[in-house]
Amino acid sequence: MKSRAWGLATFSILVFAFLYLPVLTLVVYSFNGPGVGGFPPRELTLRWYGMLLDDDALWNSVLNSVMVAAAATVVALLFGLCAALALDRVPFPGKYVFRRLVLLPLILPGIITGLSLLMLFVTLDMKLSLVTIALGHGTALISVAATEILAGLQKFPRSLEEASLDLGASHWQTFWRVTMPGLRLAIISAGLLIFTLSMDEIAVSFFLLGRENTLPLEIWSRLRRGITPEINAISTIIFAFSLVTIGAWYRLRKTSEVSGFRC
Repeated sequence: MKSRAWGLATFSILVFAFLYLPVLTLVVYSFNGPGVGGFPPRELTLRWYGMLLDDDALWNSVLNSVMVAAAATVVALLFGLCAALALDRVPFPGKYVFRRLVLLPLILPGIITGLSLLMLFVTLDMKLSLVTIALGHGTALISVAATEILAGLQKFPRSLEEASLDLGASHWQTFWRVTMPGLRLAIISAGLLIFTLSMDEIAVSFFLLGRENTLPLEIWSRLRRGITPEINAISTIIFAFSLVTIGAWYRLRKTSEVSGFRC
């Protein structure tokens, strides 16, 4: 038994090392004086972060990605909430098929989704821009929102809604004052996941791109000319932001669980 435990522990360590050592290498090389070359890293410096501050094209792509991700999050959460409510609360013919169709974008390759949306926008004579990218991301990620919110609805005690209705509240009042607060964690988790996936999306963005680049496409275009230290620097900043976001989400979840237990 001990040998099996040691074997599993060793295997787990190797898997996590395979996943995170490249990220750690990227972070270290963002402070490397000679840039992306030379091992071991030496002459630690913040020079590449100073160069990053003066790289307007890269920061414009970051701003574009943030705006697209924010808009896609709103679109996906709005339609995902409606889909989750329909799946959980409303009996209707073809519900099983509808549930599978909602989850279909999770299975389809991004290239298929991007190409089909491109054909749709061309048919509608819409000019490709950040708006089309946001609509594409939001449409592709509705399934993520629907899945997360549906899981929250299935865990939500229906007795609270019934008590609210029995006390004289209308269905809308019950929805806004009882159901939505109970789904707060599910909606926040879905929003964070959608925002992250949208920031990282490249396949759909490639087909719907206009004149303005998003961050993944800007990095991809630069990588064709070779890795530059500014890319390591901006990737390190995004990695640090992700860690802070995960920590904030974990703290919010623990606080909500304690508050719910006290109630």
